[in-house]
Amino acid sequence: MMSILDTTIVNVALATLGRDLHSSVAQIQWVVTGYMLALAAVIPVSGWAAERFGAKRMYLLSLVVFTLGSMLCGIATSTTELVIFRVIQGVGGGMIMPLGQMMMAAAAGPKRMGRVMSIIAVPVMLAPIIGPTIGGAIIQTTSWQWIFYVNVPIGVVAVVTALRTLPAAKAAATRPLDFLGLALMSTGLPLLTYGLAEIGITGTFTSLEVIVPCLVGLALIALFALHALSARSPLLNLRLYRRPTFSSASAAMFLLAAALFGGMILLPLYWQEVRHETVIATGLLVGPQGLGAAVVMPLAGKLTDRIGGGPLALFGVILTTVTTIPFGLVGAHTSIVWLSAAMFVRGMGIGFAFMPAMTAAFAALHRSELADATPQLNVLQRVGGSLGTAVLAVVLQRAAVGVHTLTGLASAYGTAFWGATALTAVAIVPCLILMRAERAARARRDEDEVPGTEAALETAAA
Repeated sequence: MMSILDTTIVNVALATLGRDLHSSVAQIQWVVTGYMLALAAVIPVSGWAAERFGAKRMYLLSLVVFTLGSMLCGIATSTTELVIFRVIQGVGGGMIMPLGQMMMAAAAGPKRMGRVMSIIAVPVMLAPIIGPTIGGAIIQTTSWQWIFYVNVPIGVVAVVTALRTLPAAKAAATRPLDFLGLALMSTGLPLLTYGLAEIGITGTFTSLEVIVPCLVGLALIALFALHALSARSPLLNLRLYRRPTFSSASAAMFLLAAALFGGMILLPLYWQEVRHETVIATGLLVGPQGLGAAVVMPLAGKLTDRIGGGPLALFGVILTTVTTIPFGLVGAHTSIVWLSAAMFVRGMGIGFAFMPAMTAAFAALHRSELADATPQLNVLQRVGGSLGTAVLAVVLQRAAVGVHTLTGLASAYGTAFWGATALTAVAIVPCLILMRAERAARARRDEDEVPGTEAALETAAA
């Protein structure tokens, strides 16, 4: 949770950081951007590193690097130092989630995948929601350094616990490192992430700060895809997407991440800019969504193990879409109770959609394929989240141009929420494909378990 939390917890402290470190907004923004780019750069190599050195060793190393980077951020005395230390923190934080998912998925096996994924999905759901609240509380009660120091005791406990409880990891004879693939992906993905982040800052899709990194990043990722499909030992096995279950579940996760993280930039801003709530109050007001997701996670995990991820993901996406509609109709004085209730049910929809889709993606894999698939699923979540945030930020900015009243500003937020509704609705399509793919997979398994006609006749004759 802490590695994801650190993508949002710093946002509310940027003004304080700029003032204390005597830096402009453009300079201090790199405290956020540097962390995000480091995350994006190291995720693709995490699978190979787990195979080469053992998942436990790499997990411990990532925890130590993340904790050390957090401590260094707290003692930084300049913007340059802070950005460098945030990159170090991001290198560790970027590998924590995929390595943890990899180990848990391997331990669970296909039959218990739903229940384990319901645990894995909790930090993905809750961290973006509680990050600004915790950051605001720290800024209001103590110094900005504690935004980073808070990770240190948690990191120490995590390292000690991992040493004592995780099974020993054996380094396997693995494929050689794909240096060309690593160069292409670990350059292209951060460039694309940076370009998408610049959309939210510049408020347009057409500035050079957006177009150049996005196009170069996409070109490098496309080159990586061509290379990976022809290489003998690619950094990431893209042939996994030939399986309808894995590809449709991945598409659903990408779109849901766009809707989830995009919506999370709108909700806090609405409460602060339109309703003039404090940072802490805003955190409490967006809390019902996380609470709704947390309530249904255990049930969704059990149901996924029984009936598959497709039907639940479809139900969750439809529920999320319907419960986003009230925010498209939001006004300057809409009932807080009504919006909180809608957020709670929306959170339930997200819980029923996101986790079963993730479970279906993992359940379609052999244990030996987890090291290839886990980094790819994490990349899809992060790129989807960045894309959703960028698109909805631009929709909001353009809708708010020339607005000078609270009623007009609330209407602009309503327009942006209609965009979030559309993003969510698009995810219905891959969920329908996922249902069909799971049904076909179950039919094939049933056929494999039934004796053939000739064998049945021979048995009967005997």
